[in-house]
Amino acid sequence: MNRRASCFYKEIGEMIMITKVITKRNWEIAKINGEINEVSLKEEGFIHCSSLEQALNVAQKHFVYEEDVLLLTIDPTLLTAETKYEPASNGQEYPHVYGVINVDAIVDVVTLPKENGEFILL
Repeated sequence: MNRRASCFYKEIGEMIMITKVITKRNWEIAKINGEINEVSLKEEGFIHCSSLEQALNVAQKHFVYEEDVLLLTIDPTLLTAETKYEPASNGQEYPHVYGVINVDAIVDVVTLPKENGEFILL
């Protein structure tokens, strides 16, 4: 295991997956291109991701008016770009991917349905 990948394992050896909230339209484009490449990469130098525990809050904050929202699960050991956990304004640390997200690092895709106007995980 390389050093970059080792930071995603807990002491007991359990891998920590990261997630990406994305519209279905943008996921379709990413599959065609083979990568997720967002404006934030150019403007901030990284692509925003989250933990599973943070994903619903991210969806509610940034995708509340979107339809067909997906949650991608990313295996960080398969990413070609470096990932760092960094603090956000809410005090939580979020995974930031410092390059495009190669689609072959996506290990699961699920729809994020809404119930009473709020995203839920089934």
